[in-house]
Amino acid sequence: MSFDFTGAGVALITPFKSNFEIDFDALGRIVDNQIAGGMDFLVALGTTAETSTLTEDEKMRVVDFIRERAAGKVPVVVGMGGNDTRSMAKKLETFDTTGVDGFLIVTPYYNKPNQEGLYRHYMELAAASPLPIILYNVPTRTGINMEAETVIRLAEASEKFVAVKEASGTHSQITRIAKYTPERFKVISGDDVLAITIMAIGGEGIISVIANALPGKLSSLIHHCQKGDFAEARKLHYEMIELFRLQFQDGNPAGVKTMLNHYGVIENVLRLPLVPANDVTQKMIVEELKKLS
Repeated sequence: MSFDFTGAGVALITPFKSNFEIDFDALGRIVDNQIAGGMDFLVALGTTAETSTLTEDEKMRVVDFIRERAAGKVPVVVGMGGNDTRSMAKKLETFDTTGVDGFLIVTPYYNKPNQEGLYRHYMELAAASPLPIILYNVPTRTGINMEAETVIRLAEASEKFVAVKEASGTHSQITRIAKYTPERFKVISGDDVLAITIMAIGGEGIISVIANALPGKLSSLIHHCQKGDFAEARKLHYEMIELFRLQFQDGNPAGVKTMLNHYGVIENVLRLPLVPANDVTQKMIVEELKKLS
């Protein structure tokens, strides 16, 4: 299918059973709910999927399951990450891309390259990748910020780079990226709470966390923004504003797993070192969910 990397995307969680094994039945329900709720694309193996706690075999089983369950109804993007450029390039070269439309590739973590190192890292990956790449900048997790100039440079250097998922929270940086990158290059919000703001200055979508539990509301918010109907989008934004905050209060995906557990979709299980949200946070989340129309 043709995919322009815009609209409402979801960073899918990985549901676990009480024995910490992957609950594929629950994952199937979540994927079905995303499609029924009007979401435009799915992201497997993002941060929200607790990917760092999955084995390589589990990662491929999750990807295989999601692309088979999606069955071509919506595009599928696969998250990738690593701080060894050569091994990352090899992984991209050998990846089975059947049913996959693109890669979401996070900046290297821990070794903290400078901007030139980031540029060269991504250019090596672009040369190796058989699919389009969404850049992913989330400095609070990786320890390094990919500055606007580097994103602009990459977008101009290779058409393999089609978008950036921006989760720096720095409005001036995101605005400069939206202004100075080529028209074909998309800016995607990496934060639910900033989606409406980013789309108001030229962004074209989101990769959401809360959509796991509220796909209909989140997709409606984004689609109103795409139509320029910010009044209706703002109503939905205000309706979910406390949940946007609470879902990260005890770490991600503890908050959204609380929501899904409340709706009876999953067991409230995370893999260590992550743990479920504490009782107070869970109570506040449930109270906010009860307020939704």
